Amino acid sequence: MDTKDSLTDAFLKQLKTGDELQAFLRDIHKRGLEKILEGELDAHLGYDKHEKTPSSNARNGTQKKVIKTEFGETPIEVPRDRESSFDPVLVPKRSRYSTGVENLIVSLYSKGMSVSDIEQEIKEIYQFELSSSAISRVTQRIMEDSIAWQNRPLDAVYLVVWMDGIVFKVRENSKVVNKTIYLSIGLNREGRKEVLGMWLGKSESSSFWMGVLTDLKARGVEDILITATDNLNGFTQTIRAVFPESQTQICVVHQIRNACRYVVWKDKKEFTRDMKQIYDAPTKQAAEAALKDYGAKWGKKYPYAIRSWEDNWEELTVFFDFPLEIRKIIYTTNLIENLNGKIRKYTKNKLSFPTDDALMKSVYLAINEATKKWSLPIQNWGIILNQFLAIFEKRVRI
Repeated sequence: MDTKDSLTDAFLKQLKTGDELQAFLRDIHKRGLEKILEGELDAHLGYDKHEKTPSSNARNGTQKKVIKTEFGETPIEVPRDRESSFDPVLVPKRSRYSTGVENLIVSLYSKGMSVSDIEQEIKEIYQFELSSSAISRVTQRIMEDSIAWQNRPLDAVYLVVWMDGIVFKVRENSKVVNKTIYLSIGLNREGRKEVLGMWLGKSESSSFWMGVLTDLKARGVEDILITATDNLNGFTQTIRAVFPESQTQICVVHQIRNACRYVVWKDKKEFTRDMKQIYDAPTKQAAEAALKDYGAKWGKKYPYAIRSWEDNWEELTVFFDFPLEIRKIIYTTNLIENLNGKIRKYTKNKLSFPTDDALMKSVYLAINEATKKWSLPIQNWGIILNQFLAIFEKRVRI
């Protein structure tokens, strides 16, 4: 066994109580904080301690500061410089808690805990009090990050963009009203998914989506090859008004649900089995034949269900124009609905949000949590990219 490990084990065995262990960990944490602060000052000054000073600014001792950390209140020595221009990242000026506590607050908030719940949690676990106003100041910085993220430049081309809305309850003028967060996910030329943004509106409408698409264009998007949406009335025309070359695929899963709304329970199993023959057909021509048979069988009993297919036929069958690998990723908006489900999971503790900002902060944090694993290209990306290049060669290379 390593000598250092042996010494550590021997020391730890001398600790008799949980309080002694906590005090030991607090001391280790204090030393770590002070070493990091020293390193921050070295970087700020541009030279290490005991080296010759290359500028007029230099070290100027330390000052005591009591901060709140994951181990409770901790007194530390914060290094200073002569010009007082050093502002540590780890423990910022005029702040009495470390980034570890800030990260803890943000993490708890992202899991759906309220400000008062976070205040109580920190008090019970870490034995120090952090006011609701202090916690609110930390979470308010999330809004600043959210605004920067929302306005970041985007790629010139996205191969696929999925769009959908998710409804939340928000307090407004002493009433609780429904508001929609509009979400857009893009598939970029590296095969990676990214949330392009979130927008808050009263209710989902094609006119609001016009503003969303215009915002995407203003942030640098020049072309979208394929859009995948629900069958919101007027959505396809809205997309073409901003991105005229984009092909719009209406979500087949949404269509199945909409068609089944007109069907009584005892017929649904057979009705959906017959409907599968349409969207599982190998070609558009075969799908048209299946729709004809479907209409002949069910048209008299459920004319509105059949009409919902016929009225949206061109947009429902765009995926037949593409190879199987591309079909699988565009025929449904399941990808964005999965994201919506994870957002719901992280916000489920909030029956309603007190303000629009509170809603936006929570959804922004939920998106960050839900997309942490979106670092790799989608499955079979090499094959899919070659297919896109073969079909849209000039547009992919913009």
